[in-house]
Amino acid sequence: MKVVIDTNVLVSGLLSPSGMPASIINLVLNQKIKVLYDNRIIQEYQNVLERPKFKFDKQVVADLMEFIKQFGEFTLPTPVRIKFTDTGDIPFYEVASSGGADFLITGNLKHFPKGNGFKVVSPSEFNSTDKLGAC
Repeated sequence: MKVVIDTNVLVSGLLSPSGMPASIINLVLNQKIKVLYDNRIIQEYQNVLERPKFKFDKQVVADLMEFIKQFGEFTLPTPVRIKFTDTGDIPFYEVASSGGADFLITGNLKHFPKGNGFKVVSPSEFNSTDKLGAC
């Protein structure tokens, strides 16, 4: 199963290891789901996760980025002609659309239009179904 993970899900998952976003990180690390990404997404992940306010261990962040790059799927996105309230969300939508994602997982559902061949879901919506039974 292919997913695009919004940065806010990674932040929440690392801040609270027992929450729904953390379970998504666990699915990634156990290779139950494959993360689609491009260079813009990796750069945003790194920039946000390395912010001093979060106090994340730099090695944990580096290891997570390396894991995503090694076991995820690099995607060359096709630009979309959709207006976004937050232009920072465009790379996530473009990668999901171009990479054949099944889901775009975000804590900000209102920021994204309905998916083009994929579903836009919250971490709890993603975890509340038996989608993973087929993995």
